[in-house]
Amino acid sequence: MNVSTEQLFTAARTQNGYFDDPVSDDTLRQLYELMKWGPTAANSSPARLAFVRSAEAKARLLACMSPGNVAKVQQAPVTVIVGMDLEFHHQLPQLFPHTDARSWFEGKPALIETSAMRNSSLQGGYLILAARALGLDCGPMSGFDAAKLDAAFWSGSAVRTNFVCTLGRGDPSKVFVRNPRLTFDQACRLF
Repeated sequence: MNVSTEQLFTAARTQNGYFDDPVSDDTLRQLYELMKWGPTAANSSPARLAFVRSAEAKARLLACMSPGNVAKVQQAPVTVIVGMDLEFHHQLPQLFPHTDARSWFEGKPALIETSAMRNSSLQGGYLILAARALGLDCGPMSGFDAAKLDAAFWSGSAVRTNFVCTLGRGDPSKVFVRNPRLTFDQACRLF
């Protein structure tokens, strides 16, 4: 796979509309196989992914989205709900076997939630880069009722929604004009 920095960063854009090209199960599996290798603290890997494609699942998802995001989700062939497992530490004996990392989190709900949010957000970033590397366009977003999403897609589990991201072949006519970014001097400090 030969991927350029342009494909991952400078030419990539947040999508607001999509062509009706399907995204295959194989592509979604490849996406996960790439993103799973990104580092997380203690290899905790708390992200859980719900790939929404069917008409029934999409209807449940649309009922949870803010009005400004409904059309984006309707058009996308796939929308992934990036969740965070608040019981991720139960997997640490498998994922970080050389020490008792599970004990670091037991009985510490604030630490669990902070770590789950931080590390599932990292994994969500890896998901976007993996999708772009595979030639997919992405539309990460907030703008949803998290409690409704949790009830609709994570009911009965310890997973809670972090963010939502549309996936597919983006329609360039729906992309906004590129907004400016902060300069190095505005955003960075050298010590």
